[in-house]
Amino acid sequence: MPPTMTPKIDPALHRDKKPEWIRVTLPRDPKFWSTKGLITDLKLHTVCEEAQCPNRWECWSQGSATFMIAGDRCTRACGFCAVKTAKPFALEADEPQRVAEATKRMGLNHIVITAVARDDMKDGGAEHFARTIEAVREAVPTITIEILVPDFNGKDDALEVVMKAKPHIFNHNLETVERLTPLVRSRAMYHRSLHVLKRAKAMAEELGSKCATKSGLMLGLGETETELFQAMDDLREHDVTVLTLGQYLRPSPQHLPVIEYVHPDTFENYKQIALKKGFRHVASAPLVRSSYHASDFKPELDLE
Repeated sequence: MPPTMTPKIDPALHRDKKPEWIRVTLPRDPKFWSTKGLITDLKLHTVCEEAQCPNRWECWSQGSATFMIAGDRCTRACGFCAVKTAKPFALEADEPQRVAEATKRMGLNHIVITAVARDDMKDGGAEHFARTIEAVREAVPTITIEILVPDFNGKDDALEVVMKAKPHIFNHNLETVERLTPLVRSRAMYHRSLHVLKRAKAMAEELGSKCATKSGLMLGLGETETELFQAMDDLREHDVTVLTLGQYLRPSPQHLPVIEYVHPDTFENYKQIALKKGFRHVASAPLVRSSYHASDFKPELDLE
């Protein structure tokens, strides 16, 4: 279990009662259970389960999943995240092939690959990402590959390893506004994340390929609208074209409190503002997460 968080945001501000618009659909489609069985059979981890994603019933029923590589133990202890913090185990050499096999069996045309932060490794797990991308592409050559990565501590050499594998979409989340970053994200830095996003896109071009960049923020942690709009502007200034906005939901009493449940109409308003700021694709609703309906977007087809 991760160490108990001591939120610097007053826990007394936590909104216990969820509003009516925070509703999770329970599984009814048998495809949910076949997807769960497949993931168990291949001994894979998904961020859907590890991070307690509220949409896992819906996505799995549609045969979609976000694969989490490099283990289920994270070296960071972010105040919002349900993934456990502990000393990671060694990488499993055959994991890229197992992810590729799952991709083929599920008939996916779009895959999202993410990972825990591996600050215990010199390259932050970059080589493992690259090997997984390559294995998936070899198994399903026509697939669109999206990666959701940690910041690799801002190391360009690690980032280059990943970008040489040529993902179509590079996703790295800001998670929150600049002021709240030290409270919300363990070891992360707001401007370092922006640098990673911009550098990834530039690096893809230097390597002769194209890659869309994507980021997301959680709302309800105490950010102001002014701060949110500034984060949008910062992302656009760093060439990010895909944005996700969703409601922060507290995984346990040890995590950061929910300060506000943002109304769906407000999320829709934020979507329209983001589009006017120049984002090409925006998903904005209470239950939106980084990978929610990721295959609905085809940013790789209309790159700037």
